[in-house]
Amino acid sequence: MAIVVGADLKGTRLKDVVKNFLVEEGFEVIDVTKDGQDFVDVTLAVASEVNKDEQNLGIVIDAYGAGPFMVATKIKDMVAAEVSDERSAYMTRGHNNARMITVGAEIVGDELAKNIAKAFVNGKYDGGRHQVRVDMLNKMC
Repeated sequence: MAIVVGADLKGTRLKDVVKNFLVEEGFEVIDVTKDGQDFVDVTLAVASEVNKDEQNLGIVIDAYGAGPFMVATKIKDMVAAEVSDERSAYMTRGHNNARMITVGAEIVGDELAKNIAKAFVNGKYDGGRHQVRVDMLNKMC
């Protein structure tokens, strides 16, 4: 499993904080960030890399998290969530089988961003009764 990270200009500093934290925690991290890309291109790059392995997860950081969320939800078989707290990050893995989260660098600080990333990557999909909704989401694209 790899954690794929990406950010636009507004999210780059916080992305580096999260990336370094995840590496310190022992995760394989793939950074697809390229200078000058906007959140659309970054989100598509993260999703492309995430979709290479069903175990991969993605984190996209921009100013507010809303833009990348909108992009990610347009991608076939990608369940994504915009999060700004640890509980939502953890629960979206457990109940929604989200493979990508988006975070706003102007919404959350460094420590909260680390906690969000940790909760997300350590969450496990519960399956069962939740699969019905995940299937419904996947049929939408």
